[in-house]
Amino acid sequence: MSENTENEERLARPLIRLAKLVGVGTSYVGMSHDYHEIADDVLIAVLAALGIDAKDEDAQDASIRRILKERYSRLVEPTVLHTVGKEDKVLVNTGILDVPSATITLENGEDYEGNIEVGPGDGSQAFDLGSSFVSTAALIIPSDIPAGYHTLHVTVAGRTQDATLISAPDHVELLDPMKSGSLWGWMAQLYSIRSAGSWGIGDFEDLKTMLVNAKGQTGADFVLINPVHAAEPVSPLTPSPYLPVSRRLVNFTYIRPESVPEYALLDAQAKHDVDELHAETEPLNGDSQIIDRDSMWRSKMHALWIIFKAGRKAERQAQFDVFKQECGSDLEAYATWCLCYDKWGAPEDNDESWIRRFNRDSQEIADLKQQFPDTLDFYRWLEWVASDQLAAAQQAAKDAGMHIGVMSDMAVGVHPLGADVWWNPERFAKGATVGAPPDMFNQQGQDWSQPPLSPLDLEATGYETYRNMVHGMFARAGAVRIDHILGLFRLWWIPSHHSAMDGTYVYYDADIMLGILAIEASRAHGVVVGEDLGVVPEYVADSLSGHGILGCAVEWFEQRDGVFRAPSQWRPYALASVNTHDMPPAAGYLEYEHVKIRERLGLLTGSAEEFQASATAEQNAMLAMLVQEGYLDPEFAEHRDEHEADIIDALYRALKGSPCKLLAASITDAVGEKRAQNQPGTNNEYPNWRVPLADAKGDVVPLETLFETPGAQRFAQIFNS
Repeated sequence: MSENTENEERLARPLIRLAKLVGVGTSYVGMSHDYHEIADDVLIAVLAALGIDAKDEDAQDASIRRILKERYSRLVEPTVLHTVGKEDKVLVNTGILDVPSATITLENGEDYEGNIEVGPGDGSQAFDLGSSFVSTAALIIPSDIPAGYHTLHVTVAGRTQDATLISAPDHVELLDPMKSGSLWGWMAQLYSIRSAGSWGIGDFEDLKTMLVNAKGQTGADFVLINPVHAAEPVSPLTPSPYLPVSRRLVNFTYIRPESVPEYALLDAQAKHDVDELHAETEPLNGDSQIIDRDSMWRSKMHALWIIFKAGRKAERQAQFDVFKQECGSDLEAYATWCLCYDKWGAPEDNDESWIRRFNRDSQEIADLKQQFPDTLDFYRWLEWVASDQLAAAQQAAKDAGMHIGVMSDMAVGVHPLGADVWWNPERFAKGATVGAPPDMFNQQGQDWSQPPLSPLDLEATGYETYRNMVHGMFARAGAVRIDHILGLFRLWWIPSHHSAMDGTYVYYDADIMLGILAIEASRAHGVVVGEDLGVVPEYVADSLSGHGILGCAVEWFEQRDGVFRAPSQWRPYALASVNTHDMPPAAGYLEYEHVKIRERLGLLTGSAEEFQASATAEQNAMLAMLVQEGYLDPEFAEHRDEHEADIIDALYRALKGSPCKLLAASITDAVGEKRAQNQPGTNNEYPNWRVPLADAKGDVVPLETLFETPGAQRFAQIFNS
């Protein structure tokens, strides 16, 4: 027996068998190849979060019997996967002598006209249901089933059950220019980049300008932006774009009021009032120290209410009505949550808060909606306008000739008190949050406070939640970057009242979710990028590349044992960048800004001298690689203070020397910014996600001149050569 394997005695225990039956990990190998077996209390708590009673051996045995009986009592699993162009087998539970039959209703409502043949099952022993024995047969799903979300109708002995049949391409096809080469673009924190027309933060109109100018002035083919998922409706607004209240919808604080078509139709007084409100925010655009979302939103929200109350022409109202119908319950959930937040205040994690006292079916919620119908519709309208403006930015990018356009970022999860969790609690685990196990960087592990999606609910509902989310993102983007894509395979669940160290992995059906990504990306002729930094199990890396999903290659992380890998050795299926938003920009990194921040904020576990020494050694090793590979003059490496810009250019020439299919240049690197956008491990100790774009002198860089800056032009020359 391997020392990294549970022994037979442990594997025979009811608790371990129950956990494995529902995809709860009972052991794992850590980042340093250290083996861990999960404690009983953690397994019991995680199973409880899935709604499974495992409090003692009797309960565990009963849960095993119940789950097996439910599985074998069904004719077919609730969700099955098919690969387009191939024959697949779907197992069906039948009586010993029964022969199943099946039909398929395609996504468009039409009946599939071909034949579905029956074959032998998996050869497993018959299962005793008590009153009868169940065996298996196989339905042969034909190779010509088109891509989409279909319904499989299975009949056995006069009994019929349905399953969601997800028919997906086996991979995401590369865009034509990527097949024999690469595309490049920019990475941007949208809120940080302001124009003269902004209201204190970058908005969707600024995004449109950024995309068009990026193509016209630098030849770029995409702009990767921070997540723009839905947020709170009133101040104070959460700065972090990675803790949204809904991943299904769009953050309407990024609306540009003057770009709403109805603004042009306002009467003189109303237009004057909106313009006055805009004037209040103009000083915010020149602030190089902090992004003030709350001041912006107080003025902008008032202006948007004026525009909303002015009404719409019949054609526009009809478009709004279609939007509401298409978004369905997801929009109603968010708009209702916003109304409650607006009238009753921010939700709190206590029994007295409205979010704990009421649910979507409560009479009090119905009464509030009836009392404030205009405010409720205002929040629906805001979402429509925001979605429309984001889609318009993507269309402008395509019209300008960009091959990709917007690359949207998908956060790992949602706020525990947000709209998604409140309206549909059954979709989420109850009593657990997502995080990461201990590693060399976070010795206590990490708790991200977000409740995980339940894999049991996903399977039971045909992955509808995930399908809608991915579809919504590709409706307004040419590419989607998925933060922590390992979460499609397994997530570290931390039970309530436990530390981040005391969790375990819960496994998901990655093949189905990757299939959904392939369907939606193929329909949008788009690209999928998965953030897969850190230790990635070999099977995960193989699956991602096999599905045509790009990973991430960060130059500062492409090292092992203190030696940096030559860019020519990087994997082709990756988005390559010099750094990430959790690191200082290149100029700041070269000046050891990350050392200074951590020392100043008391984030170091060892001495400042030790961390400085390791940072210096890392920088020396990076420069040695750049010199050895011919990207940097040895003289510049010896006199780095005088040649900082040359070194940064060399970092980007190295990116260009990689085989990676996508290359990304950071806008902060182009303008000489030194401050990090986010410092992990902090909250208000550092202005995370509130740092405006400024140059090396600390002066604001406006959008109007952004791509004319020397750095932006140098990067463009490097990538276009």
